[in-house]
Amino acid sequence: MQYQVPVIIEPLKEGGYYAECPSLPGCHVEGETYLDALENLEDVIRIHIEGRLEFGESLPPELIPFHQQQKFSLQLPVMVGA
Repeated sequence: MQYQVPVIIEPLKEGGYYAECPSLPGCHVEGETYLDALENLEDVIRIHIEGRLEFGESLPPELIPFHQQQKFSLQLPVMVGA
């Protein structure tokens, strides 16, 4: 099953990016690039959700089952120029 998961990604002063999922405490990572941070966070979130389900724990209501046929919004960063 896929879930819509709210995440926050922000640049770090020393370089790289920090990403977290406020709905799942402990799910936070860093990455060299925006995409690295996003991919790392996806892995951490997947492991976290699988663990909760394996132990019969409920998921936070902020995590909504995702169906590819449904409409969703996304803010996509697009770099133009150098």
